[in-house]
Amino acid sequence: MNNEIQQSTILVVDDSESNIEIVLAILDNYDVIPATSGKDALELLASENVDLILLDILMPEMSGFEVCEALKKSEETKNIPVIFLTAQKDEDSIEAAYLIGGVDYVTKPFKPVELLARVKVHLELQHLIQKLEYLATRDGLTGIYNRRKFFELAEKMFNEYDEQFYAIMLDIDFFKKINDQYGHHAGDIVLKKTTDIISSLLPPDSIFGRIGGEEFAVVLTANSDKVVINLLNSIVSTYSKTSIAINPTQKVTCTLSCGMAPKHQFTTSIDVLLREADEALYEAKQTGRNKSVVRDVVR
Repeated sequence: MNNEIQQSTILVVDDSESNIEIVLAILDNYDVIPATSGKDALELLASENVDLILLDILMPEMSGFEVCEALKKSEETKNIPVIFLTAQKDEDSIEAAYLIGGVDYVTKPFKPVELLARVKVHLELQHLIQKLEYLATRDGLTGIYNRRKFFELAEKMFNEYDEQFYAIMLDIDFFKKINDQYGHHAGDIVLKKTTDIISSLLPPDSIFGRIGGEEFAVVLTANSDKVVINLLNSIVSTYSKTSIAINPTQKVTCTLSCGMAPKHQFTTSIDVLLREADEALYEAKQTGRNKSVVRDVVR
């Protein structure tokens, strides 16, 4: 079995402890978390990362259908596949299970080989979906967010904060010369290293993306303009002092220009804020490069 699949975590929800013990014995190669009620299951999901849920339908207080409905309403749990594992064999229950968001329906008593096969298939499908989602949102070279995903997340974050929210634009100075002199492979190495350096200095909740060529963007929150200015100075300084090995015998040093804009009362959208940061970046380029410029705003 694929190690990635075998390391999956499965939540088993059933009010019968004997049923849970049977499932635990069958799925002994997986990390299985038991829950004996719908309420317990939802509480566990608030703190546990789960890859698949096996869910009984007939349970006291909260039915499996009600649990599944709650899962599908939550951003954190809506994508977890749910397999109903139940004694209910009527067509209405089967139809309801799929309509409410279940991915499969296994009736009791079940054959161990059947349960194992269905669990494996849905875990493999879930991991494939996650990989495809990752590839669809990441820049293929650097691994950070691509332009589309960056703007999606940046807009969401923009709408959550009225103040102490900042946009940063960064650009590698004279990057074309690297490609022209050393080749595009060297340019790719520089882009990857640039990403590593910037990522290592950003706060954990920052959103960082490559939005084109040698240009990057960041949105983040901070307690003050000064905090962000100090961050930019650190990025510019650290980057300019880093030698990047582009082949076994050659190293290059590059510099960054940065522009920063804070959200203010006239910032109507994330596009406006990023445009202001881009204008500050342009000023940094025009006034010497290897520096950061803060957009002046009236607050």
